[in-house]
Amino acid sequence: MQVYRAIKYIRLSYTDDKSTESDSVVNQRKLIDNYIAQHPEIEVVDEKIDDGYSGVLFDRPAFQEMMELIKEGKANCVIVKDYCAIIGLNQKDLENQGILA
Repeated sequence: MQVYRAIKYIRLSYTDDKSTESDSVVNQRKLIDNYIAQHPEIEVVDEKIDDGYSGVLFDRPAFQEMMELIKEGKANCVIVKDYCAIIGLNQKDLENQGILA
């Protein structure tokens, strides 16, 4: 069985209160953890969170740290709630590209 060394990546565009994690970050983590619990082939090596960062640019601290771990061979998989966390598309962008109806 192939084992995936995964990084959980969570991103939220903005938050009202920077002193605590947003509800959306908590919810994304729960969804990712539920998925991982069903897949014994996934070994979590790290969790990276960019709470309050736009997905339009890749100059996000946790994203850059995650990319370094991948380049170093410490991870070979990234788990996200949906790929909008990585590339910053919203529902309307996805609909315009024909990805969602």
